[in-house]
Amino acid sequence: MSGYGGRRTQAERDVITVEIGYALCSAVFAAAVLFGAVAGPALLFELPDLAEKSLRWAGLALAPVVFGVRVVSVLLRTRSGAQPSQPGRTSPDS
Repeated sequence: MSGYGGRRTQAERDVITVEIGYALCSAVFAAAVLFGAVAGPALLFELPDLAEKSLRWAGLALAPVVFGVRVVSVLLRTRSGAQPSQPGRTSPDS
């Protein structure tokens, strides 16, 4: 934010919007990959009923957790202002 309690500029609002969109899209992707990895064998192969149900429930239980952790981690990283180093610049000790 600019100043003390001032209004955000359009560029700052755009950055926030992009970061939220990135957090949500990457979280959906991570949750889908995890669900596919855990519940995929139950959906693809003929397994005993207990194993099939266990894998499906485990996938359904873990996917929302991964989604939430990913969203929070991306948004907290953005909030802390951790920016990657600028390309083309080297540190003095390199």
